[in-house]
Amino acid sequence: MARPKPIIEVVTYGIHTKWDADAKALPKIRTFTTHIPLELDIEFGFIVNIKRAKNQCVRYCIYHPGIPDKNGVPMAPFDGEEYIRSNDWDFYLGDTLWEPLDNKAGEWRMTLTLNDTIIADKTFTVEHDLPYDGAQFWQRGKPKLRR
Repeated sequence: MARPKPIIEVVTYGIHTKWDADAKALPKIRTFTTHIPLELDIEFGFIVNIKRAKNQCVRYCIYHPGIPDKNGVPMAPFDGEEYIRSNDWDFYLGDTLWEPLDNKAGEWRMTLTLNDTIIADKTFTVEHDLPYDGAQFWQRGKPKLRR
């Protein structure tokens, strides 16, 4: 009997709260966007919900924008595998920016593959200066009150 076709949905993408690898909870979405400000420790990525694929293996990959390693060689993509643990499973794929920031700008592509088929693919553009966005304006900091 053929397996039922998995149902895949990208639930969130953009800037998230800090991810804790030891916690069961996934990060929460802060801003839906593919434009990421060049800021230290900012967390960005996506959450995918996969149904009807228990015990199958997903492969994830993060392609960095030519960031050099300690020897000056561009880093290889970060990839790995994860087994789907339930028939209604959420998975977070994300990254964060670290020092030095000056070489982190550019296109960060994140993919998730199931059965040799890409099921989620997002490219985030990490930028020095983002265009004005009213929603992001309010998150950049609280104004100082004058008395």
